[in-house]
Amino acid sequence: MSAGGVVLKWYGGASLLNSKYKLSRMSQVADFQVEPGRILYSATHAEIIQGYTTDVYFVKTREILDSMGLADTVVTAEIFARRPGVFAGLPECLGLLKPTGVRIWAIREGDTFEAKDPLMRIVGKYSEFGVYETALLGILASSCGWATAAREVRQAAGNKPFICFGARHVHPAVAPVMERAAVVGGADGASCILGAKLSGLEPRGTVPHAVFLIAGDTVRVAQEYDALMGPEDARIVLVDTFKDEAEETLRLAQAMGKRLQGVRLDTPGERGGVTPDLVREIRARLDQAGHSHVKIFVSGGVTPERIGILAAAGADSFGVGSYISGATPIDMTMDIKEIEGRPIAKRGRIPGITPNAKLQALS
Repeated sequence: MSAGGVVLKWYGGASLLNSKYKLSRMSQVADFQVEPGRILYSATHAEIIQGYTTDVYFVKTREILDSMGLADTVVTAEIFARRPGVFAGLPECLGLLKPTGVRIWAIREGDTFEAKDPLMRIVGKYSEFGVYETALLGILASSCGWATAAREVRQAAGNKPFICFGARHVHPAVAPVMERAAVVGGADGASCILGAKLSGLEPRGTVPHAVFLIAGDTVRVAQEYDALMGPEDARIVLVDTFKDEAEETLRLAQAMGKRLQGVRLDTPGERGGVTPDLVREIRARLDQAGHSHVKIFVSGGVTPERIGILAAAGADSFGVGSYISGATPIDMTMDIKEIEGRPIAKRGRIPGITPNAKLQALS
């Protein structure tokens, strides 16, 4: 039976979450085949759960320990980060480990941490979770990196809203993970449909330049949008497609009146980008024309540094993409700190569990 174009063993239709179907022998690695014509290269849930995204040396480790009769040794492992950040990615880790029967302690999502703080502690048979080390570290490294970048944006924005627009900058398989992590870090919403839904939110966003280019007029599109979309969709309209942004803003405000909630500035770098002076001018012209209710939403190359400057000029909210999506993952390490309750560690590390008052028992 195939999943996502890859030949997988389903063991008579049994649940993939049953831990006995994880990789444990190098012969399974050799037998694993990718079917020709696979459409997407991202791993399926089945491939992750069965262990096909792990580093191969963990499969070798399991086979060696099996041969020595040591695979079921009970160990205590701790995961720590190499630099400070914001914790995210916990639900996926818990989901992966749920069927293993291990005991888990972790800090809460959204909590900050320092370098070397233990973020998760896992106690159980090594055979149950050892093959997942690569996946666990990868989940946390990426999610914590994205959440940390979003927290930096949150701190710069203060009480002004910002939405994560980063889905277009990463592989679609991980875009929802990234946007959910951004919400954990402090984003008020996400444009990626699945990312928002995973966060318990509805996706947020208006329409791109494409619709204005095809229709040929900003006001015409805005009026059609207003007529078609439900009241939950904000009437925020791009104003940089055809005309001077200030001129287009006033055209829109005159045509839509109180129905216009905001304008979005996304001026490309070829035209100088969105500058504080542009924001300041549009704010002044709106106020002078009696449209003080219209907010200014800024997107395109937004960073924490730019947020402070643009907010001071009159920007009310922001769309942030590449600053979050391009965040460097936070390097994670998993160390065995006890074997059958006996403190142990490799050279350079302190044997035994590392105290952290933020850790909470989860299973």
